[in-house]
Parts: sequence; structure tokens; C-alpha cells
Amino acid sequence: MLIHSLPAGGAFGRNITVSLVTAEHKAEQHWTLNVQLSCSFKLDDSFDMSDAFYFCRRGIESIVDDEVTKCFTAEELESWNLLTRSNYNFNHISSRLTVLWGLGVVIRYGFLLPLRLTLAITGVGLLVVLTAMIGFLPNGRMKNFLSEKVHLMCYRICVRALTAIITYHHSENKPKNGGICVANHTSPIDVIILASDGCYAMVGQIHGGLMGLIQRSMVKACPHIWFERSEVKDRHLVAKRLSDHVKDKSKLPILIFPEGTCINNTSVMMFKKGSFEIGSTVYPVAIKYDPRFGEAFWNSSQFGMMNYLLRMMSSWAIVCSVWYLPPMIRQEGEDAMQFANRVKAAIARQGGLVDLLWDGGLKRGKVKDTFKEEQQKLYSKILVGTQEVRSRS
Repeated sequence: MLIHSLPAGGAFGRNITVSLVTAEHKAEQHWTLNVQLSCSFKLDDSFDMSDAFYFCRRGIESIVDDEVTKCFTAEELESWNLLTRSNYNFNHISSRLTVLWGLGVVIRYGFLLPLRLTLAITGVGLLVVLTAMIGFLPNGRMKNFLSEKVHLMCYRICVRALTAIITYHHSENKPKNGGICVANHTSPIDVIILASDGCYAMVGQIHGGLMGLIQRSMVKACPHIWFERSEVKDRHLVAKRLSDHVKDKSKLPILIFPEGTCINNTSVMMFKKGSFEIGSTVYPVAIKYDPRFGEAFWNSSQFGMMNYLLRMMSSWAIVCSVWYLPPMIRQEGEDAMQFANRVKAAIARQGGLVDLLWDGGLKRGKVKDTFKEEQQKLYSKILVGTQEVRSRS
């Protein structure tokens, strides 16, 4: 963007020409602004009209290339993968492609979807029944052994219900008991993607209905950590429950997604610091999906859970790579937020994702006042610095 202005003190009542070069069209557009004041005022030597152009430039850049909002929409594909959600305009490029798309619909909905639904119902049903039965056994090595085998078997059946093709890297760094596994979050299926390669203690809020039935059955066989709705906002209670769990080295590692919301797998947003305050060993995991065969990102503001699962099961396949990173511990003099940012940077670097400082809570909430104050302080420093330079000259 190129911005030109008249010298300070001579701008009032005259024209200011602003030249904007857009990156998309590579064309220059001229906008003419007429500045009129009804009162007589003379600019002070310590302030120029150009001082306001920094915020103007940053504002226009934020509108043209909003790095936050685009993280909450599905990634646009360069080529059509014969799925209707890619781009509806691609359906009518040619009659040959239309016929191929029609055959794909028949295969995906007539053959693959019924088979996948059968596998999903089988996996969830076995998980509920078998974990409930294991819950009657006395605590001991036999119960833990059977619980691990049942969880792995059921999660792997559910993974096959999605025709998931998963490549695991650096398995020697897999999370161990008494630790915390943290990963970037793209979809609810992140849980079964990781749990099909190892058992974890889940953390979450207690639900009702079918989800509540599954939670009650799972917790009988394995010490998962479920919170009541009233307890979730109590940070001290949550931290104590997590701390008590990791102190017992016989319990499974805790699986946590610190972003707190689903991101479209192009970026990693701010990690909440709660899980990094406990003082346990952290095992970072990077998950990267290939959207060419099926979009794994869950846009919860656009699709409900059942609609999302239907779209997943009617895709060609879910292809992803999982990297187990070396364990990390909090360094001396490092606070929880700095530790969280260091772990996030390692995950973003390994997964080829963009490392963003923004809070994923902006997906549904407004910008916090602290973020606004930071920008205001930055602008004030620029003004103060400009005045100091002028005073020295």
C-alpha cells in the first residue's frame, strides 16, 4: 500500500490523494479525500497528518488480510476433489466431470456411508458395553490391561469408520504415564486419531444423552477426568484435579487441546496456560490433515455435530500425519505463558502451521480490552518517539 499526503500545516481545505495498490488485482486506484474544517486551527509542530496514517494502514491491512477470521473457515482447495462442498461452480465445468461427480455420489453415499455407519455403531456400542463390564473388575493390573486393549480396539474400529489413513512419526516420543499430551485442535476426531495409537485420560465437561452414556461407561474402566458444568470455570479446582492425576505415575497421560476451539488446520492459535501451570512433563503432538480427500475441520458455527459426522463419513477418506515431538519441561525462570508459547511454536514448526498469538476465543467472543490497550500503547510509543526525534533535530 502506498499513501501520499501533503506536508503538515497545508492539508486543510485542500485535496489529499491516497494511492492504494491491491495485491489481488495488481491495479492502482485513486481515492480523493477533501478535508474541510469549519474553524480556524493551526497544527502544532509536534504533530503531522502523517502520524495518523500508521493506524489507517494497519486497519486496511487487517480488513484485506484478516489472519484471525480466516482460521475459522475451511481451507480453500486449489483443485476440485469431487466433493460437493469444495466449490459448487466446479460441478458444471464439463459433462465428463459431472458424470464422474455423480458416480462419486453413488459410491460415497450408496456403498461407503452404510459401511462406515455400521462400523461406527459397532465401535461405539462395544466401547459402551465392554468398558461398563470392565468397571465391575477390582482395580489392578488386569483391569488396566483389559481397559487399554478395549479402548484401543474400539477407537481403531471408529477410525476405520472414517476410512482414516494416519501416518505416525517419531513413536519413540509417545506420551508416557504421569505426563500431559498437548496437541493442536482441528476436529473432534482428533481424540480418536490419537487414541487409536495409545491410551489417554480424557478431560472434559459432563454431557447428557448418548455422549453422557459413553462418558459414564468409559470412566468405569479408566480414570478419565469429567467436570460438572459449574466446576469448569473454577480454575483452581480444575488445576488440582489435573495435578493429582499426573502425580500418580500409574495413570494414563492426560490429553488436552489448549487452543480450546477447532482451528482450520492452517494455523495454531494461542494456548491457554492452565495446563502448563501444573509443572508436569509436556508431550507436544502436531496433527496435520490433508484436505484433498476430505475436510476434517469442524466449523461448529455452520454445522451441527451430526451433520458434521455425516459429511465426514461421506468423504473419500480422512488423511493425516501425526508427529510426536520430544518431551518438554518448564525451564527455570519461565512462566506458564512463555512455556505454552514455546510448546506452541514447536508444534507449528513441525506441522507446517502458522504460529498466531491471537486467542481462539475470538471465534465466538469480542476482542478483549487488553488487546485494544496493547495497540493503543504501541501507537502512543510511536507518537512519543516521533516527538523525541523532532525535539532532537
